[in-house]
Amino acid sequence: MREIIATKSAPAAVGPYSQAIRYGDLLFVSGQIPLDPETGEVVSGDVKVQTKRVLENLQAILKASGMGLQHVLKCSCFLNNMADFAAFNSVYNSYFADILPARETVEVSRLPKD
Repeated sequence: MREIIATKSAPAAVGPYSQAIRYGDLLFVSGQIPLDPETGEVVSGDVKVQTKRVLENLQAILKASGMGLQHVLKCSCFLNNMADFAAFNSVYNSYFADILPARETVEVSRLPKD
């Protein structure tokens, strides 16, 4: 029943975890940071560029599982500066405008790869 989901269209895990795990009808997707799938490096640019990269990575993982953003029920979002909230939201909304999942967004002091 447990299936590991992996795709080269999203960055490889930066630690001992899977990009996603399907268990029955549920899919659990690991958190993403704004890594370019080809280089494994953080994309340069502002929070809008980085948010777009994260959402593209998530879409790639969902696609590899046969799903899409319309299947997302909940998002946990972490920003390293809450002053970026409006810019982040503008990009996030362009992906989820018609299918708003439950969500929380919090500021954290540090994320992997800074």
